[in-house]
This record gives sequence, C-alpha cells and structure tokens, in this order.
Amino acid sequence: MKICIVSDSHDRSDQLVAAIVEAQASGAQAVIHCGDLIGVNTLRSSFKLGIPIHAVHGNNIGDVAALYRMMAKTGGQFTYHGQEALLELGGRRIFVTHMPHHGQAFACTGDYDLVCHGHSHVAQVGKQTTVKGSECWLVNPGSVAGIDAPGVDAIPTWILGDLEKMTFEIRTLQYAEPEA
Repeated sequence: MKICIVSDSHDRSDQLVAAIVEAQASGAQAVIHCGDLIGVNTLRSSFKLGIPIHAVHGNNIGDVAALYRMMAKTGGQFTYHGQEALLELGGRRIFVTHMPHHGQAFACTGDYDLVCHGHSHVAQVGKQTTVKGSECWLVNPGSVAGIDAPGVDAIPTWILGDLEKMTFEIRTLQYAEPEA
C-alpha cells in the first residue's frame, strides 16, 4: 500500500490538493496529514479526490470543533484524530503526531513500524533505533505549503511512502501558483 504523507499545509488548499493528486498518480491509497492543517476549508477540495485522509492537529490548531463536524459529514473519508493518531495501514503500525520530539520518543519505543511528524517544515527520512533493538522509520514530510523552512528555499514537499517495501521518498511538489 502506498500513502501520501503531508504536513504544515497552513490553509494552502491548492498545494494540498496538488500533493494528493501527485500521490494518487503514483498509486497512493491514503493520506496522512501531520498537523497544522488549520481549517476545514483547506480540506474541501481534497475530499473531491475520494481518498481517505487521516489528520492530527499541530501547534496551529485552527477550529477543532469545525474539523470534528466535517469528519462526521464525510462518511469515513476524513478522520480527525486530535493530537495523535495510532493507525494500521497496509499491515503496518503507524504513529502520527505533529511535534518532532514526540515523534522521536514514540519511534524509540519499538511499538511502531513508522512514525510521522511535522512542525519543522524541513523534510527528513531516517530510521530510529528502538529500545527493543529494532529500527523504526521516522519521517517528516516538511511543509506542503512550502513556507518557513529554516535555512532553505520555500519549496513545498511531501512524502510518498510504500508500506509494503517500507520506502519513503521526499517529493518536491510540482505546483504552479494560480494566476491572479
């Protein structure tokens, strides 16, 4: 199973949709959003793509009540998990949070195959050694909005994950700003 991992969309609906469309073209069957989604309007166009979306909130929470109301209206296509998500997709145990230090801590437990987080706006893929002597994938998709990445140009990024092969590829969003 392939998945699209995004984070830090910060109300940039067009970029979020573009990443999901690119991921679907590469075979993605689900989306994980690692927080700082902000509002329900960011998601409206994404729902038209018909792919399940799992999201957590970040430090820029937005209207939580509206996100839960939206979830109730999507018939299971959108799941808003609150601060953290425990998922099983493609036979893999996945933990999702926004903050990097939470992500690293949960990756260390050895209870998950994959831990996803956001917040820093810098895309990274790596493995974390666990307390059980195994390894856990730890990924940060950067910012799909391409904003505020410290020390780098504002490049929108996301990750295409293959849960069968356990490979995670940082992708640069092939997105053009709409003309005004």
